[in-house]
Amino acid sequence: MSLFTTIVWTSAVYALHLMVAARAILRPHREPASRLAWIIVILVIPIVGIIAYILLGETNIGRRRVARMKSVIKRMPNAAEVFEDESSILSVTVDERFAHLFRVGESVNGFPPVSGNRGELMANSNAAVDRMVADIDAATENVHLLFYIWLTDNNGLKVVEAVKRAASRGVCCRIMADDLGSRKMIASSHWQGMKDAGAKCAVALPLGNLLLRPLRGRIDLRNHRKIVVIDNRITYCGSQNCSDPEFRVKPKFAPWVDAVIRFQGPIVWQNQQLFVSDWMAHFDEDLGELLRTPVPASEEGFPAQVVGTGPTVRFSAMPEVFENLMYTAREELFITTPYFVPDDSMLSAICASARRGVDTTIIFPKRNDSLFVAAASRSYYADMLAAGVKVREFEGGLLHTKSLTIDGEMTLIGSANMDRRSFELNYENNILFHDPELTASVRERQEDYLRNSIAIEPATVANWPIHKRFFNNAIAMLGPIL
Repeated sequence: MSLFTTIVWTSAVYALHLMVAARAILRPHREPASRLAWIIVILVIPIVGIIAYILLGETNIGRRRVARMKSVIKRMPNAAEVFEDESSILSVTVDERFAHLFRVGESVNGFPPVSGNRGELMANSNAAVDRMVADIDAATENVHLLFYIWLTDNNGLKVVEAVKRAASRGVCCRIMADDLGSRKMIASSHWQGMKDAGAKCAVALPLGNLLLRPLRGRIDLRNHRKIVVIDNRITYCGSQNCSDPEFRVKPKFAPWVDAVIRFQGPIVWQNQQLFVSDWMAHFDEDLGELLRTPVPASEEGFPAQVVGTGPTVRFSAMPEVFENLMYTAREELFITTPYFVPDDSMLSAICASARRGVDTTIIFPKRNDSLFVAAASRSYYADMLAAGVKVREFEGGLLHTKSLTIDGEMTLIGSANMDRRSFELNYENNILFHDPELTASVRERQEDYLRNSIAIEPATVANWPIHKRFFNNAIAMLGPIL
């Protein structure tokens, strides 16, 4: 190769790096730290940095999918239309300390808080699946299921068989599973068996051709939701996928420890709308009329609200919900999360809670199935401990529960983790509710986790070997681009 050719190629590659770096700078909705991290990757790692940015640098789910999702959402009836004859459901009276939290939640999806709900915390993962199966077996109209991970194990097949029984007796069953998380189920004879029984099955965010897929949007943007809606009167919300707690695809981290709440009341309508919007974005079936039937309320029920986030919702939605809850706490803030890669504002919110005298506890799994997320999480221990946060690590398996309670009165439970993936990349579903009695049940479960956890002391972190601290901090530096 001649000197001239070498100069031309070098100049072209350099110009390409600068163009991609400029793209990273101009990309909207990015923190300065994220832009800086990507520019370093693009400029320091030749070619590879450009490829990494093209594949992972932008939250691109595809223009057609975005347009279709927006079109679907516009066609959804709003709560005022559906509950116009039952206005008391929307006339929610909440302690002024917490009213703003529901206003933040409403700004995400347009779902107002609805009153008249009841909830029951399931005893464990197996009990939750058994209750779901019993509800599916009792269904008379429709069964709607959406899972990120659906395995062909004992619990997974229990639900499959329940769906087949329901579809065979004429119940309309609509089934969705994420194409990456549930790939083995989707490729199995069990998926086809549900279809043969009469169930309608749709694949969420299909992968397609892996070589061409990046041209239509990021391959790692996934539907992480776990939604069960039965007969428009029962819904489930929590962290549990459709699988055994032994989670045999990653057995060395088992058991997976989850929490799921079974809800009844108008909150079912909101979870139904979330499911329907996902379904209509993938499946050519108009379910708008299904949403025009109001769900009856209980006179003694509590106010609740669905918070559904994802790449087609504003990027700051989930962090805003978390942080507003943290800043609202006056006596106690209790958090459980398996994946913790916060941005600066969220870390500040947690530390500020402890500094103003709030009893602040956060529990992580001691053994995490993600080496890099675990390392990044531990890089924040020193700052949280210095602020007075009680940091614990759960030893009874992989604590997968995503829960946040404040002052023994309000709870947020669902699928969202406190990491960048849940903030920007995944579709998530959560329910926020104000009820001291049900929150007490969640707090009891959190206390169970606490009893199976070890305390992380400042001296422990200070005595970590230098190579461990170096690795943790180095991985955390990649937080803005994870």
